[in-house]
Formats: sequence, structure tokens, C-alpha cells
Amino acid sequence: MDHDERGARRASQGRSFGAAAAVYERARPGYPDEALDWVLPPGARRVLDLGAGTGKLTRQLVARGLEVVAVEPTAGMREQFRAVLPGVELLEGTGEEVPLPDGDVDAVLVAQAWHWVDPERAAPEVARVLRPGGWLGLLWNVRDPSVDWVAQLDRTLPGAGEEHLGSLAPRVGPPFGPVERYDVRWSRPTTVEALLELTASRSWVITLDEDGRREVLEDVRRQAEARLRSAGSLEMPYVTRCSRTRVA
Repeated sequence: MDHDERGARRASQGRSFGAAAAVYERARPGYPDEALDWVLPPGARRVLDLGAGTGKLTRQLVARGLEVVAVEPTAGMREQFRAVLPGVELLEGTGEEVPLPDGDVDAVLVAQAWHWVDPERAAPEVARVLRPGGWLGLLWNVRDPSVDWVAQLDRTLPGAGEEHLGSLAPRVGPPFGPVERYDVRWSRPTTVEALLELTASRSWVITLDEDGRREVLEDVRRQAEARLRSAGSLEMPYVTRCSRTRVA
């Protein structure tokens, strides 16, 4: 696959979430407090949640008493966001075109979304809206592949392993300096149906044709039910991959 084809596929997958916003809202987990403690600058008061989706991260920031402005490009996601967080400022925009004035926020956080942006354009734009000393923080929740049954699940799902490869060493670039990395491991109880919804909320699944999507979900069901029979319960282990950087 050449660069143009990869770019077209990435754009198509990035736009796909609007059609599955309700599933995304139900299925996707939030973020552990330890991860938020690490990506938020000390003393931050006003924070931009960039690529806010349905507000999974936003509601946790609001609960901390922060003043939050959210930016989301997809109409379906914004609709779900407003249903959950009607009192939070929500704007249409992208990482490459942030609809905020210069020096407006203490931190920009991007959860599950930096891999959709063009960092050469997004990094200077994010730096523009940051106040002096502000941070860019990146978060990804990824299934923990060090757990055997999760590794087996990922091996059988085409596309499952590549969606968040960029989270291992995310590219930011000028005017930001070095990127620090930190992992938080955690888990949460789940059910077979919840795992199916989580799988269905992935961009590479959303963009499959109907037969392909049915085949993927049937495979996930078989493996989840087998795990439930052998372990007696179903727990999804995660790694939250955190990165942070500031203007050099």
C-alpha cells in the first residue's frame, strides 16, 4: 500500500466514527486517574480536549474541576457529546485547524486521536493555542497484548494490531521538544456483548463490508465465550499509553 492509499484509508477510517457514535459512547472505556495525573501540567486550569469524540475524557476533566473546551470534527460524535455534556463548550474543528485564539489553554489533551492528525500541521497549531509552559498530552487505551488470551484475540483480527501502532512512539515534531512516555496498566470487568460492541467501535471494523464485519464479530464472540468458560469471568486488561511534550 503506497503513501496515498494509506492516507486515503486513514481519512476514511477517521470519518467513520460518526456513523457509530452511539456504539463508541457505550463501549469505549475512560482513562485511569494515574494517566491523567501524568499528562496534565501542575496548576493547569483551562484545558482543550482535542478530538473529544463523545466526551469520554472531557467528563473526567470536568470532574476534576477544570475549565474544559472540546473540539471534535465529526457531527455524529458532537451530537452524542452534547447529549452527555450539554454545559461544556464544544466546537467543530481539527488538530490542523483549532478554532481557539493564541495562548488560550494550559494544556491540550488528545485521547485516541493523535494518529488521525497530520503532525506537521497539527503540532504548530497546538503550540499556537498553548500558553507559555503548556503541555501537549496524548493518551491511548490499548488492549494489553502481554495477556495470552488478548494476544490470541489480536492475532485473529486483521487490523487490530495496527490501529494504535503510533501510540508506542508518537510523532509530534517542531516546535515541540522530546516526547516523554509512560504506561499505566489496568483492567475492567466486561461481558461478551460489551466486548463485541468494543470491537464494533473500531475504525477498521466500522469500514468493513457487512460480511466482513459479521465474520470479525463472530470470531470475537467465539473467543470471548471460550475465555469465559475457561476463566469463569471476563476481564479486559488495558495499557494506557501516555505521552507528553512541551514547546522546545
